[in-house]
Amino acid sequence: MKARSLLHARSLVHARDLPSWASVLLLVVGTLAGASAYPGLLASQVLLNLLIDNAFLLVVAVGMSFVILSGGIDLSVGSVVALTTMLLALGVERAHLSPLVLIPLLLLGGAAFGAAMGAVIHVFAIPPFIVTLAGLFLARGLCYLLSVDSIPITDATLTAWSQSRWSLGPLGEITPGAVCALAVLALAVAVSRSTPFGRAVFALGGQETSARLMGLPVAATRIGVYALSGGCAALGGVLFGIYTLSGYGLHAQGLELDAIAAVVIGGALLSGGIGHVLGALTGVLMLGLIQTLILFDGTLSSWWTRIVIGALLGLFCGLQRVMVLWHGRSTRRV
Repeated sequence: MKARSLLHARSLVHARDLPSWASVLLLVVGTLAGASAYPGLLASQVLLNLLIDNAFLLVVAVGMSFVILSGGIDLSVGSVVALTTMLLALGVERAHLSPLVLIPLLLLGGAAFGAAMGAVIHVFAIPPFIVTLAGLFLARGLCYLLSVDSIPITDATLTAWSQSRWSLGPLGEITPGAVCALAVLALAVAVSRSTPFGRAVFALGGQETSARLMGLPVAATRIGVYALSGGCAALGGVLFGIYTLSGYGLHAQGLELDAIAAVVIGGALLSGGIGHVLGALTGVLMLGLIQTLILFDGTLSSWWTRIVIGALLGLFCGLQRVMVLWHGRSTRRV
């Protein structure tokens, strides 16, 4: 009986990992298929550009991963990115603040904004969709109160960061922003796997009632994941502002949907409790691969990116549904 229970436990673990492995397999197959049509796709610099051009999205998706794993959603991240680019541009161009002083303040502001939304969600038991939608409108509205025009960034330090490239020898070059995104990802993976906070996030997403009965800090965990998401969105805004050397209220429109799509394609279950933070990287690279293939083709509209992403989301939602049903039947057998 004990051996049978162990076998079922192992099966459930593999079932939980199925969407993540399917995402990795799809990324590899998609890359090889694209390379068969466009051999230049496998050039090391082209592959590095998938990360370089989407470093800001990866950081935002990492924060979104924690929110989704906890059973929530955050629709405000795109607006926070835009607001951060505006504050970054205004801070260095008009207030003449040093980026070394301004950037930490922006990160703290983003984390505080996210924590405030998390507190409202927990204390008043309002659905995260409504609260973060209000956050979306608030942050985007603040952008236009600051300026309706695009603000160019000419600060010497930020310009140097934007143009900086670090050599990887024969592999090509990488930017500081991409390295920063990878560092954030590595730290997030360690937090999710090896800390009480990470375990509490999965427990909260799996079943809040059970998490309470186990004595886990539900309130602190919920507020923490939204603070983390807000901080990551602010950091993503800093990277995006440096990448584009501008601040603009229209930046990052729809970015929140791209981040959610990346997390889901990376294998996370939208209802929470199942997935891996590392899957955010797979999802972001998948989105970057789609954009690159359309660019290589040169005849397709950029709207095909949305069409393909929609098809992939449908595929992974279907796979997750099958996994949930299979999980339920396996649990009843045990």
